[in-house]
Amino acid sequence: MPPIQDPPEATGQREAWRKHPRLATLTASLLFTGVAALFASLALATVTPTLSVSHNSMLNKTIVVDGRGRTLYALSPETVHRLLCKSRTCLEVWRPLTVRSRAVKLHAAGGVEGHMALLKRSDGQLQVTLRGLPLYRFSGDSAKGQANGDGIKSFGGRWHVVPAKPAQAPPPAMSPPSAPSPSYGY
Repeated sequence: MPPIQDPPEATGQREAWRKHPRLATLTASLLFTGVAALFASLALATVTPTLSVSHNSMLNKTIVVDGRGRTLYALSPETVHRLLCKSRTCLEVWRPLTVRSRAVKLHAAGGVEGHMALLKRSDGQLQVTLRGLPLYRFSGDSAKGQANGDGIKSFGGRWHVVPAKPAQAPPPAMSPPSAPSPSYGY
């Protein structure tokens, strides 16, 4: 059986690398950098959650934050079926948490409870919702850990930070024990 030979173009490339060792180093370096960048972007895309939790020491609450650690808010009594924050002014102050397309996989880090979904706004933006609440960021927050928008009344409701866990309904009121019926032994 004859020996296996490299194709002529591979032989020529190997010869060029022998004559110019820097070319070989540069080629290998570019190849490694490209592969490393690809893996880094894939890892970043799969690791960065859409929603996370953070304990806010100012409020002494565990709240929902975006992928960058910024506090998220909801407007009560707004729902996905009844948007109150629709004006340009509202959307400049309270920026919706959006994704670029429906192909984006919504991911919540551990501690975030509730169903995540997307709401298509009238301008075509896809806003992230949690437990049926459209999510917003407040323009008055400039860093992680800030919750300057909590409790503000505007645009038809009251803004509040989104708790990591849904508020639990109070237990049903217990009726006072009824007095035993008197028994007459007739």
